[in-house]
Amino acid sequence: MDSLRQEKVQKFEEFVDRRLKPDLVHAIAERDKIFDQQKIFSDLRKNIENLEKNSVTSLRTLVNLGSEVYMQAEVPDTQRIFVDVGLGFHVEFTWSEALKFISLRKEKLERQIEEYTRLIASIKAQIKLVCEGIRELLQIPEEKTVEGRVF
Repeated sequence: MDSLRQEKVQKFEEFVDRRLKPDLVHAIAERDKIFDQQKIFSDLRKNIENLEKNSVTSLRTLVNLGSEVYMQAEVPDTQRIFVDVGLGFHVEFTWSEALKFISLRKEKLERQIEEYTRLIASIKAQIKLVCEGIRELLQIPEEKTVEGRVF
């Protein structure tokens, strides 16, 4: 193989390894963070619905102080709760206000997940395209596929 072709292959491989793969890992990690937020809000919604359903007005619970150290806490009035709205801010809501906020946040998180999913698919397509270019430069025959499976 001539040195010019080898140099092109090396540049393509470096582009995949140094740019596309880290971008893919980052996009997947960011989407996973959003999935985690979505789970937190879903759990909060379920908890509020359980409080409403069971007409709970006061509550005794354990609070995690950090490093798995817990303290017993008593909530004398559960009608108002504080919800983390982001950037370290907590807002006091009634149950219905909290449920409305959770619904709006859920829609936003779903849009963000869709955006990251599209970005991930785009990066994977770019990686496949560059790998196809490398394959052509190396003059390797195409892989045979059966029902979408690569052998």
